[in-house]
Amino acid sequence: MKNIVKTLCVLLLLATVISCQKQQARMPISRSSGTFMKESIERNKKLNAGEESQIDSIMKTNPNIKYIASKKGYWYTYEVRNEHDTLRPRKGDIAQFDYEIKDFKGNVVYSEVELRPQTYKVDKQNIIMGLRDGIKLMRKNEKITFLFPSHMAYGYRGDTKRISSNQPIICTVTLHDFKPENILKTEN
Repeated sequence: MKNIVKTLCVLLLLATVISCQKQQARMPISRSSGTFMKESIERNKKLNAGEESQIDSIMKTNPNIKYIASKKGYWYTYEVRNEHDTLRPRKGDIAQFDYEIKDFKGNVVYSEVELRPQTYKVDKQNIIMGLRDGIKLMRKNEKITFLFPSHMAYGYRGDTKRISSNQPIICTVTLHDFKPENILKTEN
């Protein structure tokens, strides 16, 4: 019995010593050659070119409407312009607006009635990139129609409801009002 206990103790000691030895890091089985990234870049270039072509087509079919190219990669036109006010929403302001979303064929995806009213804390709340930037271009009581490529809208995921993957959209926004957050708190 003593021999069995001694043998077990020796085995336990040996197992402990072996398990405490430093293990070498294993090398990855396969190494990436960067082809996935190159393919992804090419796919996105083709997607963007196709969407820009669609936007160009929309603008050409409406030659009387003056579209303005933004620095962020979308286009817009004024439906109602406010030439009197100079202020625009800034970070932290609370903006109140309504909007409608259409596809590039002009079909309503979300009506203004479905989406109203919208209250947005400028640059401090999560909304699509195009609206985040577009609202800061607007003055009170202006109405602007935006042509957003998919990367400025809902991107590769869509909205998981009515807007599909990589779908560019037409978004008509009416900015009713905006106020600094601290003024809004004192009014309530």
